[in-house]
Amino acid sequence: MKWRSLEESAPSADIRPLREIFAERKELIAKYVPAETQTVHARAVAGLKQQRLAANILPVGAKVPEFQLRDHDGKSISSSDLLTKGRLVLCFIRGRWCPFCVGQMEAMNLILLEIELAGATFAAISPQTVRQSFFMRDQHRLRFPLLCDAGNNLARQFGLSYRVPDEQRAVYQRAFVNLPFVNGDDSWELPIPAVYVIDRDGSVLYASANEDYTERPEPEDVVHFLDSALSG
Repeated sequence: MKWRSLEESAPSADIRPLREIFAERKELIAKYVPAETQTVHARAVAGLKQQRLAANILPVGAKVPEFQLRDHDGKSISSSDLLTKGRLVLCFIRGRWCPFCVGQMEAMNLILLEIELAGATFAAISPQTVRQSFFMRDQHRLRFPLLCDAGNNLARQFGLSYRVPDEQRAVYQRAFVNLPFVNGDDSWELPIPAVYVIDRDGSVLYASANEDYTERPEPEDVVHFLDSALSG
């Protein structure tokens, strides 16, 4: 259940736009993953879109719920801890087993300094356990906190959580994506991927979510938003 890191497979980091990295991964999936498996994943995404999950997430202008989560080292970190440093960029991801989450996290890692120069900090949240988060951070040389949202409790408050459909669950099990082991519970729940920018008072300045886990905001777009918010 290991997606090979870009830094492990190449002498330098991949600095292409995220959409190009994702397009390449989609091509590999189309080439090597059985068509019936791809159909199951497509049906799962279509089902989530019919539920309009992304249209009903915690919106711009809302106050985020206060939270206290353990990071990749097991250290307790609160939302107030993060917001004392300035604005907060928060990514909800599925886990280290997802190649698109890995690609997004490596891309965000590359622009971490730009985020900090724009007066913000960055953290990622997933339902995976502390141990899995530690492995992900170490394997992909990430330089930001990976926070553990046990049971998707915070994702649920943001309107992001859903239960994996039974037919997709069967596909994951055949592919050795053991979510009960990775997440430490048997709920088979995941968050749809989302990116938030949160102001120091806890209000949402920017919110982007997509039921399609193969589509994420460009990291540079997030930086541009931070820059414009800083100068505004």
